[in-house]
Amino acid sequence: MYKNRLKPALEYYRILTDKKAGELPTSVAEEEMARLLVQISFFQHERLIHLIVTVLFGLGTLITIPAYLMLNMTALLLLGALLIALLIPYIVHYFHLENGVQQLYLYYNRLEILANPGYRSIY
Repeated sequence: MYKNRLKPALEYYRILTDKKAGELPTSVAEEEMARLLVQISFFQHERLIHLIVTVLFGLGTLITIPAYLMLNMTALLLLGALLIALLIPYIVHYFHLENGVQQLYLYYNRLEILANPGYRSIY
């Protein structure tokens, strides 16, 4: 998801917002702001789902490892190893997703400045 949708979106909005005031017509900036808000809402939903999955995998790992230590069952050791092997990529993916969405917020603020030349952002 990051490479297919978020990364191209970040690149597109980076190029778009690198323009100076006056280079991007106000109407285009306003249209892009509306499109970006829709994209942000999609990515926020995706971020929430991945947060839930990551937390559940983390809890599963935290429950499985002590259970193995108490019960000494090989199946629990294998389950714990599998959960850790899946948890690490989930954490990395969530990290990229979170940072990407934060970057989209900044691009929205830049578009807001381009759409409203007299607007002063605190960002």
